Amino acid sequence: MGADAIAAAVPDSALADGLFGREGLTVTRQEAGVPLWVARAGDEELGAIGSTWEIAGSVGYSGRPLDVLVAVTPDARIAGARLMAHNEPVLTLGISDADIAAYVDGFAGYDLTAPPDPTLAGTPGLPDVIARATVSTGVIRDGILRTARTLAIGRGYIAAGGGIDRLSFAPADWPALVASGALAEARISMTDAAAALAGATVPVPPGEGDFLHLWTGIIDPPAVGQNLFGQQAFTSAVGSLGPGETVLALVSSGAYSHRGTDWKRSGAFDRVSVVQGETRLHPDATGYTMVKRLAIAGAPEVKEISLFRLPPEIDPMQPFRVEVRAARPAASGEVALTLGADYRLPDAHRLAAPAEPQPLWREVWTEKREETGIVAAMLAVLTLILFAQEWITRRPKLWLISRVSFLATTLLVLGWGLNGQLSVVQVIAFLHSLLAGFRWETFLIEPVIFLLWSFTALGMLFWGRGVYCGWLCPFGALQELTNLAARRLGVKQVAVPQALHERLWVIKYTLFVGLLALSFYSMHEALVMAEAEPFKTAISLRMWRAWPFVLYVLVLLGAGLFIERFYCRYLCPLGAGIAIPAKLKVFDWLKRRPQCGRECRLCETKCTVGAIDPLGRINANECVLCLRCQVVMNDPGICPVLKRRARGAEGVPA
Repeated sequence: MGADAIAAAVPDSALADGLFGREGLTVTRQEAGVPLWVARAGDEELGAIGSTWEIAGSVGYSGRPLDVLVAVTPDARIAGARLMAHNEPVLTLGISDADIAAYVDGFAGYDLTAPPDPTLAGTPGLPDVIARATVSTGVIRDGILRTARTLAIGRGYIAAGGGIDRLSFAPADWPALVASGALAEARISMTDAAAALAGATVPVPPGEGDFLHLWTGIIDPPAVGQNLFGQQAFTSAVGSLGPGETVLALVSSGAYSHRGTDWKRSGAFDRVSVVQGETRLHPDATGYTMVKRLAIAGAPEVKEISLFRLPPEIDPMQPFRVEVRAARPAASGEVALTLGADYRLPDAHRLAAPAEPQPLWREVWTEKREETGIVAAMLAVLTLILFAQEWITRRPKLWLISRVSFLATTLLVLGWGLNGQLSVVQVIAFLHSLLAGFRWETFLIEPVIFLLWSFTALGMLFWGRGVYCGWLCPFGALQELTNLAARRLGVKQVAVPQALHERLWVIKYTLFVGLLALSFYSMHEALVMAEAEPFKTAISLRMWRAWPFVLYVLVLLGAGLFIERFYCRYLCPLGAGIAIPAKLKVFDWLKRRPQCGRECRLCETKCTVGAIDPLGRINANECVLCLRCQVVMNDPGICPVLKRRARGAEGVPA
């Protein structure tokens, strides 16, 4: 468990009252098996309460623990849920803690046995994920459902393997039940018993009759119990069972009694053992019922019929063995034999396993097929542009049309349409997730963001940070398009001196490191400081926000009218965050000539983000891959080197 681990919330009586809608409840801790609290009203068990952090290990999009207390009733319904701890970045999206708490409350009444709905909307009992907080609320939803299901299985409210079919009934006689495996059978003759108990003070006389003939099995399925004992006796036997309990029948004939008489004194049936794995159980008198006769047709003459209530420690869905031990005094102490019958609940009496709830990320990807298709198409087009950059940059008009069109699509479709704006919060969350226990499911919940991050991560190895900052960042596109409009309107651009320009880079790197460091101290404070990003106001909320945030965006855009991509150059912590791993870039796709920076500095002056130094070198940490320098280099009407070559070629005699 990482350093960010928290103590799981502990429910008290008042909280249990609220979750179950009752008063005067008591809660007791259960450590064995699934760690949970059992809520009771007197002797009545109302249900179980569990922590999503303790049971499911829920970690939010912030990379920090999420804790919701979930209450489940014996009929496998969620009685209620209460948000106890979170560090999600919802406050920065205009969503309050009250909105998240109301979302969590909306799980009350959900039936865990209900068949899953293939869509996100309209699932009975499940609240819809909150727009703009899909990831955070999706992680909460998965944690609640996984925890509730684990609680229900742990307390026996539902069976992990599907459970016993307690509804189906079809008439059957004794031979049919035995043949179907509903009753396991074992037998030992008098002769065999005499040999096994040789040396007993009172020997067993050999003979052809039965020393013990045993039939045993679970009678909970009506097709077994009702046929064996009739409706009234069957209902009496199974009607008072608690969660996870079942009824085992032992039917026997022969000279030996499987019950004996010692149980009346000790309270335990020491002759009978139920063995499953490491568990060996002797039924006790409190769960014993004697039945006088069998009601089923074709039954043999039997001597004893016993019903034993099995506790949840014996899983009826797994094989077990019923043993009857016979012992007699001997001169050397004692001689004994054990007769065992191996039992497995027949498939005919098993329900199909309840469907596991489909992971939310799969539902989201199914629901957002169109959105993911649009993003995938954009990424495919961008890949084509970048691989064909040399061919495109030799055609300045094609390059300009391609770039402006793609940036407009990034802003209008990817940004304002699909909310596909990455954030430094996601970088910080990813780093925390690596430290706390990475889970793909957390990041798959938002397909648009996942596709963008995946492409950006791969693109950094090929092209550097510019693959996102220069082409896929909606706010970056907004800055470049507004600056382009300003240029067309004659707004004079401000040339920042190189020395000052390089020193201003420190701001964004310092901001990124500061946010990352602060997140380890307080994720909440880091999320508040992340408001240095204007993305949420300008893109996610489309300027629909309090006026100080809108004013901040307008100031940045205003500065960008005079200094292209002003925010990207000097203030963007996201750009700084992805520039650091972008140093692993394998290829260098941007061409330079020996004369660049020495004989010609035209590309330096044309670079809109100041990524080319006076020596002609391209700083990959600052380059947004706009390809403008490649257009200049490949234009014989602009590039001085190409002009000189052309003049030299014209002076060569034919």
